[in-house]
Amino acid sequence: MTERIGIYPGTFDPITLGHADIIRRGSKLVDRLILGVTTNPSKNPMFSPEQRITMVEREVAAMGLANIEVVGFNALLMKFANKMNASVIIRGLRAVADFEYEYQMAGMNQQIDDEIETVFLMADVSLQPIASKLVKEIALFGGDIAPFVSEAVREDVLAKVAEKGQLGDY
Repeated sequence: MTERIGIYPGTFDPITLGHADIIRRGSKLVDRLILGVTTNPSKNPMFSPEQRITMVEREVAAMGLANIEVVGFNALLMKFANKMNASVIIRGLRAVADFEYEYQMAGMNQQIDDEIETVFLMADVSLQPIASKLVKEIALFGGDIAPFVSEAVREDVLAKVAEKGQLGDY
């Protein structure tokens, strides 16, 4: 029987508790789950690709999941999936807006390669509002991000904020 390989792609800038939930649940659906840490300049990354890969590797190690590999990539997702011999793309959904975007992406990806299926996982209800973009914004304005990320990621983000400078005047 062929090993079922899945890819969960994302910028993970930073990796949140919502991401961790999808990773844990997605790892049960495949024999091997590749976390594809990618670049997306339009998202204004706080961390370099190397820093994000290191952060994701650390978080995965803390989860104790043996069937996960972290790989950086800067290519078309379907080309990366083919290179990794993946048969499944795993995507997390938080809200209707996510679904609309992801539905369109899944359709485009299917046009590129109809042998690779996209599987959507709904985020746990308690984690649905969490978005990396909002975590960064809260941290940059001096808010508490502890409810949204692990303690180690919180420290990484706060160190970056200290380096870049906090925003706001209150």
